[in-house]
Amino acid sequence: METATPAATPRAIPFDEIAVGEARRTARFEGREYGSGISFFLVDNEPGQGPGLHRHPYTETWTVLEGEATITIGEERLVARAGDTVVVGPRVWHGFVNSGTGRLRIMCVHASDTMIQEFKDAQ
Repeated sequence: METATPAATPRAIPFDEIAVGEARRTARFEGREYGSGISFFLVDNEPGQGPGLHRHPYTETWTVLEGEATITIGEERLVARAGDTVVVGPRVWHGFVNSGTGRLRIMCVHASDTMIQEFKDAQ
């Protein structure tokens, strides 16, 4: 039987605590550390930026907060704009790129309390 992660003491988690990268505009939240059953990236990218093809053993759900993303899921490509939500199933190669002319802000929710990623170019 799986044991639930105990809930953390309620608090607002400062952005700087989970910020990553040199520009520190992107955040990486791994739920296990905070008593949450999900993890997420809050991404802020310039045009042309985005992660390479990768996959997870669980679903990932994106919501575009601002801008435009071209999302690759397996052999398909689709365009998502502010307000759109996209879901990819487990073990499917996927990635996205900021295909707009301005900033892309996108929330990438991982259905896991810890992130597990395999990048295709690392094979």
